[in-house]
Amino acid sequence: MSSHLSDSAIYGHLWTTPALHALFDDAGRTQGWLDVLVALADAQAEVGLVPDEAAAAIGEHARVDRLDLAAVAAQTRATGHSTLGLIRELCTVLPESAREWVYYGATVQDVTDTWTARTMLTVFDLLEVDLTRCRNAALVLARTHRDTVMCGRTHGQPGLPITFGFKAAVWADELLRHGERLAQARPRIGVVQLGGALGTMEFWGPAAPELLDAFAARTGLAAPDVPWLTARDRVAEFATLLAMITGTLAKIGNEIFELSRPEIAEVSEPFTAGTVGSITMPHKRNPEIAEHLDTLARRVRLDAASCLEGLIALHERDGRSWKAEWLAVPEASQLSGAALSFAARLLEGLNVDAVRMRANLDARRGFLLSEPMMRALSDRIGKHAAHEAMYDTAMAALAEGVDLSEAVAARGLLTEAQIEAATDPHAALGAATTFVDRVLARSGQ
Repeated sequence: MSSHLSDSAIYGHLWTTPALHALFDDAGRTQGWLDVLVALADAQAEVGLVPDEAAAAIGEHARVDRLDLAAVAAQTRATGHSTLGLIRELCTVLPESAREWVYYGATVQDVTDTWTARTMLTVFDLLEVDLTRCRNAALVLARTHRDTVMCGRTHGQPGLPITFGFKAAVWADELLRHGERLAQARPRIGVVQLGGALGTMEFWGPAAPELLDAFAARTGLAAPDVPWLTARDRVAEFATLLAMITGTLAKIGNEIFELSRPEIAEVSEPFTAGTVGSITMPHKRNPEIAEHLDTLARRVRLDAASCLEGLIALHERDGRSWKAEWLAVPEASQLSGAALSFAARLLEGLNVDAVRMRANLDARRGFLLSEPMMRALSDRIGKHAAHEAMYDTAMAALAEGVDLSEAVAARGLLTEAQIEAATDPHAALGAATTFVDRVLARSGQ
């Protein structure tokens, strides 16, 4: 039985991916902790703190499939300690000569924080695959629809012509920056934790600095200048980055959600035969993916907020901060993975109706070209005077139900040639297509 939706055989596909779920389930997490214990024993053997044979035995036996996880759970409940149940169960499978050397001098945070650091990098690896897919799909849309004119909208209302390629280029550029942020965050986040009771490494005596470096090398992480037991900025940065990435996906999803309304109908999600939109309204095709991106992003932001709270930690150890991360980091990671997977599918299969985009633009009866006409008029009477004249004309045309160009001609504000030049949507795009080209060039497209 499952209680969290990511564990559900029925609904899990909406909230995680198989690879991310395997990383964070009991078996995956426990094996991750065991791998840290193996690295610690090997490093301690390297610096002469643990016998080589003991380290080798720990490496051979520290496998989750050799442990009784039910017994680990029972011991965890009985002791009230986060990892003592694991230690006791591991000792039952270790040869007697190695039992006293496992977890030698380390504390819970040394194991769990090191696992968290390694896992955050693994999450980055997994997320980058679909982040790249999303970015590349947005770039394809930008290139394909570089010149596809449509209504640009501000405050939900049509404003000026743009191209759909311009809109997609904005998405692609933002996704590209997220990829850069992940790369930049890696060296800050991928840092080992080994401090012992209070972070001073007192237990290991003079060998402590050498041990720290050896442990870091064994885990594939960097050694910190100082242990970070109460410095939770690394985890907060990780979760905040996930919140930013999923926030961008939610923005894209909401845009597609709006543009797929039947009264706009400029884009639509890829449709799979057999998909049911409503059990009461058989005709419905809902933008389920676009909508779900917003749902996922809301939850990731809440998890990021929890990690940001962890920055406020007390003295040299504060379980309130880092134990909250045990909930927030796995959930934020899995939700982000699901969001990127869905977003890649959405962008790669997005249906774009260029004919409808142009029809919606033309249906505005020239009002979306009020600025180009104002610009032409400003050459003769000045910008502010031109704005007042065009405002009066536009309000009157709306009240009378006539095209804006007819009203402008009737008032003699512009010549027919000037009106014709100003009302060509392609001539009113400004640098939109140039910006598309710049994004494509930067991305090597």
